Amino acid sequence: MLAVKTIDEVRRVVHPAKQGGKRVGLVPTMGALHEGHLSLVHAAKSECDVVVVSIFVNPIQFGPNEDFEKYPRPIEKDLELCRQAGVDVVFYPEVQEMYPRELLTTVRVSKMTQTLCGKSRPTHFEGVTTVVTKLFNVVGPDFAYFGQKDAQQALVLRRMTADLDVPVTIRICPTIREESGLAKSSRNQYLNDDQRVQATSLSRALKEAVSLIKSGKKETSELIGAMETIIKTAGPCRIDYISVNDLETLEEVSRVQKPVVIALAVNIGPARLIDNIMVDAEGNEIIMFGRNVV
Repeated sequence: MLAVKTIDEVRRVVHPAKQGGKRVGLVPTMGALHEGHLSLVHAAKSECDVVVVSIFVNPIQFGPNEDFEKYPRPIEKDLELCRQAGVDVVFYPEVQEMYPRELLTTVRVSKMTQTLCGKSRPTHFEGVTTVVTKLFNVVGPDFAYFGQKDAQQALVLRRMTADLDVPVTIRICPTIREESGLAKSSRNQYLNDDQRVQATSLSRALKEAVSLIKSGKKETSELIGAMETIIKTAGPCRIDYISVNDLETLEEVSRVQKPVVIALAVNIGPARLIDNIMVDAEGNEIIMFGRNVV
């Protein structure tokens, strides 16, 4: 495994491989790797000849009062996990390498970024789409792998590549969960034991919504009310949103009549946690790529 910190080094390694006809897969991360990230690596290895993992805590996707400074950066542990997983190249640049000058050019996807997390984090997705575009230009991957846990991010990036004719196939891989149902997240380490138990209310709420849809209840107000009750009953929290949105446009819907993403964001203790599930009009789970691992 090669671990490199500069754009030139990545290009010297990856571009000859592409010219030789090898397929390149990219797994963009902010580090603090866990089983969810590693599942993306395994997906990449299943269909690519060269797998690149980027580790970069991207400052422009954090808001002014968010956790950029305290975001975990266990780089030596991350490098060892990548080595064990069979990653070919790790790109872990410094901020100055990715943003060597004042950034005057950004990439923005409208409408889809104004719902869900975009309501409370208005600059977040522009930071994500910009840095991912830069990574695509640096690495030149054939495939890029993202987790469904960050569903809005993945769907926005899929739309960005389609709208701009970026020659990258976006793979949206299933959320990896702990035995309790809690979605794997780097921010879970902010939780104490009691808060981790409380956080399982998110996945339980999603399961309840799916059960209601399967029983014939389609009004999203009823689904949201049931989920809110489960989450608030579990303990003190601040609900950012609970929402049911069209799977293609991410517009909020009042009834489940076609594929939707049921998503929520909840602050428990020091952590802002997100989770979601994608289902069709009958409540059957939609798997974008690979198989669901619960």
